[in-house]
Amino acid sequence: MRHPAFISALVAALALGACTGKDEETVDRTIKDLNVIDEANLNDVMLTVADADEAVNYFSRAVAGNPDRIDLRRGLAQSLVRSGRNTEAVAAWTRVAAMPGATASDKVDLADALIRTGSWSRAEKTLAAVPPTHETFKRYRLAAMVADANEEWDKADDFYETAIGLTTRPAGVMNNWGYSLLSRGDYARAERLFSDAIRQDASMFTAKNNLVMARGAQRNYALPVVPMSQTERAQLLHTMALSAVKQGDVKTGEGLLREAISTHPQHFEDAVRALRALETG
Repeated sequence: MRHPAFISALVAALALGACTGKDEETVDRTIKDLNVIDEANLNDVMLTVADADEAVNYFSRAVAGNPDRIDLRRGLAQSLVRSGRNTEAVAAWTRVAAMPGATASDKVDLADALIRTGSWSRAEKTLAAVPPTHETFKRYRLAAMVADANEEWDKADDFYETAIGLTTRPAGVMNNWGYSLLSRGDYARAERLFSDAIRQDASMFTAKNNLVMARGAQRNYALPVVPMSQTERAQLLHTMALSAVKQGDVKTGEGLLREAISTHPQHFEDAVRALRALETG
């Protein structure tokens, strides 16, 4: 992928390539200047729209040639996270956070990578080292997750609430907070938060599924009135059926499974298998 300015400069550089001597030096300087001009754009492309593995390869080569460039090391660390190579990402972010010019955001990104590898204790220590003046959505979202892992419920609730106030797209953190409440057995509050998440993002199926689980835990087996496709409706009926069985309402569960099977536009193997298991005891 090349921008028009990049292509024009490249053509000019190649035109100079027919010369020799000092003109060759001019070509080298032109290409070097060209790289500097276009590098920022190319880095942005690699971080946003490029294939994650391609981005890792690109930034790995860039870091090998410029090991003291913190911006390139950040790009590598971010690309490793995108590609799911979280153990390598921890090492990359650790290096970035220790470099001159490292910021509080780098420490937060390190904590994020640590959480992805299950290193909760180290993530907590990393977040504790972030200055209190660094008040960002990501910092408080991660702090809420760490508090959840420590079963420090009051702290988790405070951090989730703060995080929601720091973003214009709170659906994801609302869903996470709701799931935290669901795991604690606070089903009514969890139900409200899942509903809020769906109002913010009607496409979030995870929140819809969690909402059904919260209702089922309260023995409310009516599907919520939320936007859903026919396939989603069948999947939610399946979830509701399993919740009913878990509560001991087996007959209700069987009925919900039959409804899920008839609702799904295709063969619904999971629901069929669950119904057969119930029917055979």
